Amino acid sequence: MENMFRLMDQDQDLTTNRCIWVNGPVIVGAGPSGLATAACLHEQNVPFVVLERADCIASLWQKRTYDRLKLHLPKQFCQLPKMPFPEDFPEYPTKRQFIDYLESYATRFEINPKFNECVQTARFDETSGLWRVKTVSKSESTQTEVEYICRWLVVATGENAERVMPEIDGLSEFSGEVIHACDYKSGDKFAGKKVLVVGCGNSGMEVSLDLANHFAKPSMVVRSSLHVMPREVMGKSTFELAMKILRWFPLWLVDKILLVLSWMVLGNIEKYGLKRPEMGPMELKSVKGKTPVLDIGAIEKIRSGKINVVPGIKRFNGNQVELVNGEQLDVDSVVLATGYRSNVPYWLQENEFFAKNGFPKTVADNNGWKGRTGLYAVGFTRKGLSGASMDAVKIAQDIGSVWKLETKQPTKRSRGSLRRCISQQF
Repeated sequence: MENMFRLMDQDQDLTTNRCIWVNGPVIVGAGPSGLATAACLHEQNVPFVVLERADCIASLWQKRTYDRLKLHLPKQFCQLPKMPFPEDFPEYPTKRQFIDYLESYATRFEINPKFNECVQTARFDETSGLWRVKTVSKSESTQTEVEYICRWLVVATGENAERVMPEIDGLSEFSGEVIHACDYKSGDKFAGKKVLVVGCGNSGMEVSLDLANHFAKPSMVVRSSLHVMPREVMGKSTFELAMKILRWFPLWLVDKILLVLSWMVLGNIEKYGLKRPEMGPMELKSVKGKTPVLDIGAIEKIRSGKINVVPGIKRFNGNQVELVNGEQLDVDSVVLATGYRSNVPYWLQENEFFAKNGFPKTVADNNGWKGRTGLYAVGFTRKGLSGASMDAVKIAQDIGSVWKLETKQPTKRSRGSLRRCISQQF
């Protein structure tokens, strides 16, 4: 009995609890969205604290992307507020260049996230009028639980926080290797293998292209219609071109122009099993948030037969896959390019601003960045890095106006001001 109590006392010693008051907002997430918001707050002289569950900034880019990845849009559409990309960077920076840019960005604006702190819950305390954010961090044999108390909460975990793992009949019994695209790095180890790529978005297309370039035999599953656009038309970015002509023409006409240009560059892609939606690419993005695929060489591989396009999957049988058209394919490996989802519903105890899918309910009317009771969201508008940057500027201005009015302090504050609560119970 004495030994049992001694063990219980030891277990209690392994967990430490702290309560910290934050003068400014708490930002959850140290990806591009969180960094952009922190930088804009820094310029407003507002202190902040950034919480990050990983051990680095931009963990999606650093740990869950393939080696050949480059920005799909020109760099001027991907830069964060207050700091452009270096002039010597190419128009489409590489993954490593983008990470270097983000690290320089964090250094310039004195952003020092609290790494390895995973948010367990965040709730608004109606009694105190403050947010209570609980985190857990582990180091060796010690677990630390911290509760941050703050007036403002900025959700910056983004659209791609968690991988989506589809349920496919027989996949769990498949005898080959199964990985998600976030664990795919290069096609080197797949040379000569028959690889089934499940998903045909930008990731699915690019993984299939990389596999073909490394002499694998990829088959890409295309279940539904999609828009594939050339990344460039006559040396100009298709996206940049679309943004320019949108200033002069209505959306429906811009879509028709883009589809004509796409046909001129790529030809008729429907004969390869890539059926286009009835809604145009820009309208589809605006209404449903579905991004067109920007082709960087996959269509040519499909045309030459080096990438095989197949319909939906019915079931897996051992090392074979049965398709919905009855066809059977031998498969060595499977790459699930099935995308990501928001993880906000798992930790944010709030259902007025955020919907069950983890996105703000008011994204459609451009008010998806601000909720009630000091709650904000950045990077959920499905408008990429430029959309996140616009959100960040608005949030910082909104919080900054209140901060300046109430403090009237001209001195510059660059870091979050922390004060440990005297009591563990606030």
